[in-house]
Amino acid sequence: MSMYNSLDFESISRTTVIACTATFGLAIAGLIRSYSKTKNAQGLPLPPGPRPLPFIGNALDIKPDEPWTSYTQWGAKYGDLVYSRVLSLDIIVINSEDVAKELLDKRSHNYSDRPLWPVNQLFGLSLISALLPYGDVWRLHRRILHQAFRPAIAASYVPIQVRKSRELLLNLYDSPEHYEEHVKSFPASIIMSIVYGYEAAQCNDPLVAIVDKAAEAVTQIVSPGRAAVLASFPVLMRLPTWVPNMLYKNAVTTSRQRMTEMQDIPFNYTREQMAAGTAVNGAVYDALSKLGGENRSEVGTADDSEAMTEAIKGAAATAFLAGAETTTSTLFNFILAMILYPDVQRRAQREIDSVCGTNRLPVLEDKDSLPFIEAIVRETLRWHPVLPLEEAKVTDIQYADYWMRLGLAHATTNDDVYQGYFIPKGTTIIANTWAMSRDETKYPNASDFVPERWLTADGGLIDDIPDFVFGFGRRFCVGKPLAEASLWLGVASLLAVFSFCKPDSGEEYEPKWTFGAASRPFPFPCRVTPRSADLSREKLVQLVHADA
Repeated sequence: MSMYNSLDFESISRTTVIACTATFGLAIAGLIRSYSKTKNAQGLPLPPGPRPLPFIGNALDIKPDEPWTSYTQWGAKYGDLVYSRVLSLDIIVINSEDVAKELLDKRSHNYSDRPLWPVNQLFGLSLISALLPYGDVWRLHRRILHQAFRPAIAASYVPIQVRKSRELLLNLYDSPEHYEEHVKSFPASIIMSIVYGYEAAQCNDPLVAIVDKAAEAVTQIVSPGRAAVLASFPVLMRLPTWVPNMLYKNAVTTSRQRMTEMQDIPFNYTREQMAAGTAVNGAVYDALSKLGGENRSEVGTADDSEAMTEAIKGAAATAFLAGAETTTSTLFNFILAMILYPDVQRRAQREIDSVCGTNRLPVLEDKDSLPFIEAIVRETLRWHPVLPLEEAKVTDIQYADYWMRLGLAHATTNDDVYQGYFIPKGTTIIANTWAMSRDETKYPNASDFVPERWLTADGGLIDDIPDFVFGFGRRFCVGKPLAEASLWLGVASLLAVFSFCKPDSGEEYEPKWTFGAASRPFPFPCRVTPRSADLSREKLVQLVHADA
């Protein structure tokens, strides 16, 4: 029987159901909170933080659209480690990269878990590696991802990345007005080729479209507000669809369908190609070959084989979703920065011309000779982090658009003590990447896009990179080498051929960013033009194939 029909709510007053459930839940949350505070046998204080209200804690102190700015303001007042409470959740915000490294890196054995997330299975997210609790299943996913994306293997993917970056240039030349679609297709097609051995169409590919639908499901359909209330009051999962803002049945159906499509369709494509003997080498192909080949001894039973297959499917889907979304958002930030800072764009193009001339396109072997391009990549990652938090599991019960967009928090496995402060077991730990990117002591005028901050006085690169944007500890992004190569090739190739500027109409634009699984700029006016007025398509094709 469906959970939605297991109780006869139609004969009960809607107001009574909601009021009684919420009141009871809040009361229990308050009791749990009061009890948990007495469990600190050492008598140590919690980290400082804003004073919580009864029951709801600090929910009303957090901006639902930009929670990282609230946490950053707390950091300025209370320090690098800030304690807060929302409903029944202990939340500690880390506003400093140094503290994050001390806790999340050096004590990763205690800070690698995820907070309890009761809606993962409900919304079809149970196979996503990034959301798994720390344990054997997560370690299996991690091993699969490491085998696919470790640096030695990532280097073999460069020809694919180069080819896709060249396709991006041709697509932009043919239809610059559709630059957003072309930019989105670039990283998605790379991941499809590397993970599934699938060659995506240059435009409007049906499998690439699955990524967009799945991302939409995560950031919109799986409403943060719904997940927030469900986590604190699981009994609400039994409420019928007529309850305001609780239309779970439709959301659940749509989310499960889209997540299942993202996990199954490309995975089944690879298996079908393998069965037909026409499969192209890729991460899923390699993993499935080992499952049925020389590493068969690692799988002892049919149940083990099924678990391994599910792990391969989940790890591949995670790479598909996360890799495409984060790189796309970073490239949009780059293009916006070029529009807002035209002097930076012109300097970068002069550097490319001085190294590559006009008869070839940049390749990764040019990276050491193009330090300003690398500085732009680093500054793009820092300027507006795609994941402003790494990440929170918190909520404001008044808002319907908050929780899930902050779903990748760390959680403590055991009690801990840091600098005299008590950190309870099960605490949600937020690494405030936004605050780290806005550290004025390290990045003066941090709100400005200044690639020069990554250069020495003589124009070389400083020995520092914004690694904090890739996460911390055992949850650090395993696909970092692949992402860095894709970003560098995308940035260098685009700047070599095109210029990005405001439309001739001079339309004003105040940058604003979305707030979802990844943050990217809202659509902005952009004119994409070839740098050379006499660049024909035939000439561009020659450039594209010159280094093939």
